[in-house]
Amino acid sequence: MSPAESAPGAAAPAPLVYDDAAMRGLLDRVQTIALVGASAKPVRPSYFVLKYLLAKGYRVIPVNPGLAGQDLLGQRCHADLASIPEPVDMVDIFRSADAVPGIVEEALAMDPRPSIIWMQLGIRNDAAARMAEAAGLTVVMDRCPKIEYARLSGEIGWNGVNSRVLSSKKPAMGKGFQSYGLNRTK
Repeated sequence: MSPAESAPGAAAPAPLVYDDAAMRGLLDRVQTIALVGASAKPVRPSYFVLKYLLAKGYRVIPVNPGLAGQDLLGQRCHADLASIPEPVDMVDIFRSADAVPGIVEEALAMDPRPSIIWMQLGIRNDAAARMAEAAGLTVVMDRCPKIEYARLSGEIGWNGVNSRVLSSKKPAMGKGFQSYGLNRTK
C-alpha cells in the first residue's frame, strides 16, 4: 500500500533503502527511458528531469496523451507505452501512486519488456512493485534518477549537498554538459 493508499491509523510502510552500487549499476546500464507524465512546462519537475537526462546522454522518450505527436525537447511524445516504436530499458513514472498499476501493466505488455520500473519522488505503490518484480523487473520507488545520477556522480556536491559518496579520485568525464561521474559513453 502506498502512503497515499494507507488507511487512517495504519502503520507507515517501511522506508525504502537502495544500495549505491546497485543504483549506479542501474543508471549505467540504462540507455533508453520512457518518461511517463512528461510535461511541456519548463517549471515542472518532469520537464527538467527530461532535459537533464537527455543532456547526460540517455535516450528519453516522453509519454503524455495530451502531447502525443508533438516534439518535447526534440523528442517525439507518445500517448502511451504501447505506441513507442522502440525498446525501452526503463519506465520513469511521473504520475500519482494510484496510476502506477495501470502503467506497470502497460510496461509488462511491451515486447521487449523494460527491465526497470522507476517511480519518482513521493510515488510508491507496493502492489504494483510486487507485480513488476514477479515478472522479473527491477523496481525503484520514491527516488529521482536525476537526483541519484547527480548524487552518485558527485555533481550534487558542487552545490554543497552531502552526497554520501566520498572519493579522492577525479571523476571520469562523460558526455553532455558537466558530465563528471557516471560514464555515459555507451
